[in-house]
Amino acid sequence: MPTLSIRLPANLETFVETMVKNGIAPNKAEVVRQALISYAEKQAIASVLQAEQEIRDGDVLSGDIKKLF
Repeated sequence: MPTLSIRLPANLETFVETMVKNGIAPNKAEVVRQALISYAEKQAIASVLQAEQEIRDGDVLSGDIKKLF
């Protein structure tokens, strides 16, 4: 697994350390992994909700896919 090194502001570093101290994650890397997974899930949900809204608004394509291209 590749390693990514990033700088965090003091408040986020404290947050990460607190998460480990409270047993939310076994180490700092796992806190960041969990945060990124959560962020990716939220983005996926937002995309689905936006697509559903576009359908409700009538912003959809219909017809022959070859002609649409």
